[in-house]
Order: sequence, then structure tokens, then C-alpha cells
Amino acid sequence: GMKAMAEGMLDGYGLDIDVSRDLGTYSVAIQQIVAIARAVALSGKVLILDEPTASLDAREVEMLFDVVRGLRAQGLGIVFVSHFLDQVFDLSDRVTVLRNGRHIVTEDIAALDRVRLIEHMLGHALEDEVEARNAGHVEARRPPMLHFEGMARRGVIEGFDLEVGQGEVVGLAGLLGSGRTESAELLFGLRAATAGTARDQAGPLTLDSPRAAIRAGFGFAPEDRKTDGIVADLSVRENIALALQARRGWARPIPRAEQQRLAEMYIERLDIRTSDAEKAVGDLSGGNQQKVVLARWLAMNPRFLILDEPTRGIDVGAHAEILRLIHQLTDEGMSVLLISSELDELIAVSDRVIVVRDRRHVAELTGAGISTETIVHAIAQHARKDGEAA
Repeated sequence: GMKAMAEGMLDGYGLDIDVSRDLGTYSVAIQQIVAIARAVALSGKVLILDEPTASLDAREVEMLFDVVRGLRAQGLGIVFVSHFLDQVFDLSDRVTVLRNGRHIVTEDIAALDRVRLIEHMLGHALEDEVEARNAGHVEARRPPMLHFEGMARRGVIEGFDLEVGQGEVVGLAGLLGSGRTESAELLFGLRAATAGTARDQAGPLTLDSPRAAIRAGFGFAPEDRKTDGIVADLSVRENIALALQARRGWARPIPRAEQQRLAEMYIERLDIRTSDAEKAVGDLSGGNQQKVVLARWLAMNPRFLILDEPTRGIDVGAHAEILRLIHQLTDEGMSVLLISSELDELIAVSDRVIVVRDRRHVAELTGAGISTETIVHAIAQHARKDGEAA
């Protein structure tokens, strides 16, 4: 019956498991393979795998790939969507790069080297690279303000050290999924670190929750403003007052006049295009919503502000303004950790750039050493060689 059919089916995938058991009791890898078996049984022509290895370890990836190679040998067409470059090189015959919803290039894997691939992904040809480094960025070491040592979370990001100077912009570069956002979430207590310590001039810091990080003077403007950033139904004024209120504690409401003053100050300072402070944030344009998220954190006057893709999805004008604002804030002594896929942006504002690749911090670039070329090469160069442990 069905049980025998299921066993026969999975047998062909090298899986000897009890098919009557609840699927949830098996590892993610086995769940994936069962899902593949089901999809192949249903269609049998083309199999689309969307980030199938994101939560697998090296051994499980190998197991999955064996299955996929077997299916390829049987003549199945396979589309493998992944941001793990090594796996793409390991498995694929041809590669297509998409960027911002547009088709960039399709090439045989044999004809494509890693640097070219990464250039396609980041949208930069190195030949015509124009170094528009900010003349103002001299190698001036800023007085150290924060020290993070051995910060790590098992399976999410390998241990890293980070020192942040006062008024310094530290850029975090790397492909999507490399561990950039996870690094920031660790520093802000959004994810619990399984190892590592943090301290400032005064001594050790506890960063086991966002509340603790906010108490330590940290701010975090996340990339996904729709879910994490703005409260669309609240007004611009209420959004701006939110984080400050959280920091003060809800028992001490910020007086309406003070909220109004803050809102007006930031509407002017960030040039937020809104008819007035009472307009619902959801009715503003994307760039203006992004500025409201920034304003909310700036109102708290943090000493350390983490910006995750602050200019994603906004127009060129707002883009320039936000970068100008970052300069202004650091001149006033605020330190910034900037995560961005836009290399030009990192190069324009960062004093140092940390390169993240496959969940490891692999390089640190400073001063004149910061260029599109050095960033791309750092990402490409640390591609794991065949056979190296993942």
C-alpha cells in the first residue's frame, strides 16, 4: 500500500527511515529530502530548491547534494536558489545572477570565476572603479569607546572581536546571508550570544536583551522597517517618541509638548516630507518612513547606532541625505555600525570596513585600503576551497 510505496520511494534516495513516524521527529535534512521526493513524485520534470541548505550542517548538505546529483543523473532539471557561493560552484552547471529583480547574466559555471560572480552580484565591474574616497577620512584613530571580544552564537556567527572608536563609522560588508545582520543582532541583544564579552571605558556591559542594549546607549534601525521599524498606524510624532519612551519606562509618559518639540526638530533636521507631525507614518513614502525610524533612535541620543541597510528602497535624494546625516552624527561623537550591500555607500562613509563571509569575520580594511576592489576580493578570496570543512 501507501507505506510500501513511500518506503520504495525513499529507498531510492538512500533513506532508510520509518515512514510511519512523524516527520517532525527527523532532522531538517531528512525533512528536505522527503519534501524533494514528494515534489519529484508529483512533477518529475523540474525541481526548484529555494535555499534548501540554510539550516543544514556540512554533512547534511553533502547528503542532500548526493540526492540532487542522483536526480540530475536521471534527467531531472534542477533550479538551485542559494547565496552560499561554494555550494553553487559545487553543484551547478550554469549560473544566473539576478539583482534587484533584474536578470544580470547567465553563464556556464566552468567559465565563471568567483570574483566575476561577486562583481555581478554586487553590481560592480572593478575595471572602471572610480575611487571617490572621502578626503575627510584620514587615518585618525578615534578614542576607543566599545570593545567586543569573542562575540559568537553557535551555528549563527563564529566568534569575532570588534572595537568601535568614538565618532567612528564601522562598515559591515558581505553578501546577503553572510552573517552581517546576525552580527548586529548579537551586539544589540536581539539574539543571545553563546560566548563573548562587551565593555566600555567604565567596565563590562551586559547586552543580553535589546532593553539592556538600549540602557547601554545603543540604538538599532533594522532593515525590515515594515515589520520591525515603523508602526504604520501611529503618527510621525508617536513613532519618534516610541524608543525614547521605552528607554524612560512607560511609567513616565513623555509630555505631549515634548513629543511635539522632538517631532518637529527631527522633521526639520531629517527633512521628513510630511504635511505635519500628526500624519500616520504609513502614508509617507519609503524614504520618509526610513527617516522616521532614524529619528526615533536619534531622539534617544544613542552613543552607538547600528544601521542595517539604512538606504534600501529609498530614492537617490533621501539616500544622499541619510549619508550626510551619518557624517553629521559622527562629527558630534556618535559611533555607527553600518551594514550595507551598497559598496559605494560603505566606501563613502566608513572609517573601517569589516568583511563577513559564510558567518565569519574574514577581513578588516582601513583608510585607503577601503575600495570596491579590496572588499570584493576579500569576499572572493575567503571562499572555502573544495574539501575544506564548512
